[in-house]
Order: sequence, then C-alpha cells, then structure tokens
Amino acid sequence: MEAVFVIVSIWLWTNPVTRFTYIGGLVLLVYFGVVTVIDIEHRLILHPVSIVGAVLGLLYGIQLHGAWSTFLGGLAGYGSMLVLYLFGILFSAYQARRRGESQFEDALGFGDVNLGGILGLLLGWPGVVAGLLLAVIIAGAISLAYLIWTLIRKRYDSGLAIPYGPFLVASAVWLLYFTGKTS
Repeated sequence: MEAVFVIVSIWLWTNPVTRFTYIGGLVLLVYFGVVTVIDIEHRLILHPVSIVGAVLGLLYGIQLHGAWSTFLGGLAGYGSMLVLYLFGILFSAYQARRRGESQFEDALGFGDVNLGGILGLLLGWPGVVAGLLLAVIIAGAISLAYLIWTLIRKRYDSGLAIPYGPFLVASAVWLLYFTGKTS
C-alpha cells in the first residue's frame, strides 16, 4: 500500500488536477485509500473516518461547487444510500425468513450510507447522481466478472459479501480526478 501511495503521489505531482492543489488532492486520495483498505479488510467504514470525510467533503465541496450545491449533494447522497440501506434490510429479512433463519446480515452497511453523503458533499448536486450511478455500474461489472470467475473455478459462494465502499470511492476518484466537471 505504501508503494501505491508513492506512485499516486508522483502521478499527482506530474499530472496536476486543476480542482485541487497537490497537497489537497493528495489528502483526499489518502482519505479514499484509508476508506478502501478498511472496508476491504473489515467490511466496515468507521464513524470517526466518516466524520473526517464529512469535514473534508464540506471543505472541498464548498470550494468546488459552493455551499448550496454541496449541501444538496450531501443530502441526496446520504438520502439515496439510506433508502438502499433500508431496502436491503427488508430484503435480507425476507430472504432469511424464507430460508427459515432467525438472523440475517445487512445487505449494505450504514458506513456506506455515510460515505454516500460524503461523496455527495464532494461531488455536489447534481454530480452526486452521476457518482452514485457510476458506482453501481462499476460494482455491477466487477461483481459480474467475479461471479463468472468463481463459477468457472467451481467455487461459487452465494453468501459472499463484497464491500461496496471501494466502488463508491472509485466513482468519486474518477469524477474528481479524471473528468472535467462533477456538477
């Protein structure tokens, strides 16, 4: 991971992003790296990490889009992910009940809801719509490829959980660092 951040730092230095200073862009990428690593390793996005992300999202979002677009984006990102989170609870409870199980695992964690709000702050309104849709497309494509790979290897596991935070992060990184505009 350290080598990746050295490479990213060099890339950011040699390919400056017009939205951020070198340090500003690096701080945001380090934050995204922390979220991704923790979510992959532990399937959690911790509340203290979310608080730091909200502060960064507010600071960067207001600088990039102004206060109104930033707050609307944060609300839309949080609200959209909250709806998906609640739907996931209902769906998981239904599936567990159908199988005769007493307990179920959440389909989407609440840290992902917080991360959706953070990305909304960063991308602003209506950029958050593109961010969430892109995350769904990336997650779907990678999940489909993984599904095919496990079926070919005959190691399919219907109970496998894939963390969603890295897909949200990938979407935000793409929109913030590789495109011209997010809102």
